[in-house]
Amino acid sequence: MLEVSGLRVSYGGINAVKGIDLAVRAGEMVTLIGANGAGKTTTLKALTGLIRPAAGSVRYNGAEMTGVALHRRIGMGIALVPEGRGIFPRLTVEENLGMGAYCRNDRDGIRGDCERVYALFPRLAERRSQTGGTLSGGEQQMLAIGRAMMSRPRLLLLDEPSMGLAPLMVQKIFETIRAIAADGVTILLVEQNAKLALEICQRGYVMESGEIILHDNAPNLLANPQVRRAYLGEPS
Repeated sequence: MLEVSGLRVSYGGINAVKGIDLAVRAGEMVTLIGANGAGKTTTLKALTGLIRPAAGSVRYNGAEMTGVALHRRIGMGIALVPEGRGIFPRLTVEENLGMGAYCRNDRDGIRGDCERVYALFPRLAERRSQTGGTLSGGEQQMLAIGRAMMSRPRLLLLDEPSMGLAPLMVQKIFETIRAIAADGVTILLVEQNAKLALEICQRGYVMESGEIILHDNAPNLLANPQVRRAYLGEPS
C-alpha cells in the first residue's frame, strides 16, 4: 500500500531524513521507532504532504504522491493523528469530529461514522457537547484518533499516541488501535514506547539520525540486543 524509496527531507542546511526506504503492505501494522530527533515525525509529515521532500519517492497504492496536495491525500484514504493531538480546543467534541469529515459530503454516512467513533470511545459520547480544550489528555487523544477515522482512512499514520498518558489510558488507546486494524485499516505507528509498539505490530523499522538502521519482523526486533539496550531500557 505504501512504498517509500530514497526519501530525503531537509530543513535549511540540515538533513533531517537521509534517503530512507520503507514499505507497508495492505492490512499490516508497522512501527517506526527511534530516539527523539531521529526524524520519525518528519517522515510522517512528508508522507502526508505537510512538508515537501527534498528527494525520493512516496507511492500509495501504486500512485506517486509527490506534488499531491494534503487534502487530496486525505480524500485518497491517508489520515494522520499528529504528535500532540492537534485538536481544535474551542470546538466541541462533535464539531471536532465533523472537521475530520470536511472532505466528505455524505451526511448520512458522516452521521453513521460519528456514532461508530462514539461506540469506539464511549467517553467521547458522554462529552460530545464539551469543548476539546476541557478534555483530559487521554480524551483528547481519543478525539484525535476519532477525528482521523471520520475521513474513512485506509492508511492511518499515528504519531506518538501514548505520549503523556497514564498507563491505563495507554492500554485503552492501544486496544483501540488494535480494533481499528482488525477492521482492515493499515497502520504505520510512530511510538516512543518501543516495547508496546513492537508487541502489537507485525514489523518494525528503527530510525537513528535520519536513517533506517534496522528493519525486521517485530519479534526479532524485540529480541535484538541492540534494540533492547537502546530502546527497551536494558543495561549494556
